[in-house]
Amino acid sequence: QVQLVESGGGLVQPGGSLRLACAASGFAFSSSGMSWYRQAPGKERELVAVINTFGHSTYYADSVKGRFTISRDNAKNTMYLQMNSLKPEDTAVYYCSGWNGWGQGTQVNVSS
Repeated sequence: QVQLVESGGGLVQPGGSLRLACAASGFAFSSSGMSWYRQAPGKERELVAVINTFGHSTYYADSVKGRFTISRDNAKNTMYLQMNSLKPEDTAVYYCSGWNGWGQGTQVNVSS
């Protein structure tokens, strides 16, 4: 079955960086577009970034454009989200999604 496991979350100060990873198994990872979403307390889940099968095409929400970078390594069945210049409003649980599956999420807290 589809398994997506996020890692790399944690507590970081404003202006800092984190790199999230999403390890995928149970499906043809290299044939699937992949996405990152996030959900802040009391808010709906929102799309953060999308990457196509070979990583040649990406999309970013306006709120993260220029600060976040989505990438993937099809040889490792892993997707990444490099997050720079983090802001308190980036605090959320970050989820990866692909092949109609979801990970369990990883918590990102941006606070001084």
